[in-house]
Amino acid sequence: MKYKHLGRSGLQVSRLCLGTLAFGPEADEPEAHAIMDRALEHGINFMDTSNVYGWQSGKDWTENVIGRWFAKGGERRERTVIATKVYQPLSDWPNDGHLSARHIRQACDASLRRLQTDYIDLYQMHHVDRNTPWDEIWEAMEVLRAQGKILYTGSSNFAGWHIAQAQEAARSRHFLGLMSEQSKYNLVTRDVEREVLPAAIQYGVGIIPWSPLQRGLLGGIIAREAEGGLQGHRVDTAFLERFRPQLIRYERLCAEFGAHPAHVALAWLLSRPAVTAPIIGPVTVEQLDDIVGCIDVHLDEHMLAQIDEIFPGYKEAPEDYAW
Repeated sequence: MKYKHLGRSGLQVSRLCLGTLAFGPEADEPEAHAIMDRALEHGINFMDTSNVYGWQSGKDWTENVIGRWFAKGGERRERTVIATKVYQPLSDWPNDGHLSARHIRQACDASLRRLQTDYIDLYQMHHVDRNTPWDEIWEAMEVLRAQGKILYTGSSNFAGWHIAQAQEAARSRHFLGLMSEQSKYNLVTRDVEREVLPAAIQYGVGIIPWSPLQRGLLGGIIAREAEGGLQGHRVDTAFLERFRPQLIRYERLCAEFGAHPAHVALAWLLSRPAVTAPIIGPVTVEQLDDIVGCIDVHLDEHMLAQIDEIFPGYKEAPEDYAW
């Protein structure tokens, strides 16, 4: 496994981040624990979750599943950089959601209990809160950090100007501010290249791409379809039809290159500026064993140019739409 500093911090994390969204709803607890154990064996030390994963489906909270894994000992907690999130409401009761100081404090304490740990390595805002001032948000995060409950803060689904706004507010308070931003980023969804990536590079914020394979679209879907259909796969059929011509070309290119389409899609992300670690979401140990092979895939300039020809990206704003 290879490692990289999270943004401008001194914290080193694996180039792949283990996503746990399916732990509980899809992967039962024994399988989830086996996947996390194997992740450590592969050298993956970075794991991402949220305080609403699992709860959203009416099944066991994913944080509880992880907490019981930590409780097994064997330095599982010590070897793991755990990231979780706060924002989404857990009920319709006032203040049970978003980024007020009250909710941040309550949500953090609840996550700590479920995770069975006394600190969170990376505490991420799951969405921007346009109705809470940054001074209130940062003061709440400062208190949690002073209490030793969190070490670093991050964001998710922020626009470029939200990152700038957050960082300037943090700078005025002499606070570290954001170390990471989780954005949807993959070969068919490259919108962040206009403003989010430039802002992240400017402020030393590491990008953690989610949905790096666009729910399987970039994982060899054309070949799977030809082999017997897509039953059981969560495929966005509208997306499939929209990108079918490009996907056919892409899979042919990957075959000529000699690498699996999923590995190429992840290797492409790992080559992008500001990207720290794409989030992978295996639901079996076998899937994890396969996907880590992307680390050894090297894309030369010629291959990158061919990929860009199939899936064109964006220039940095304003040059993307003006001079």
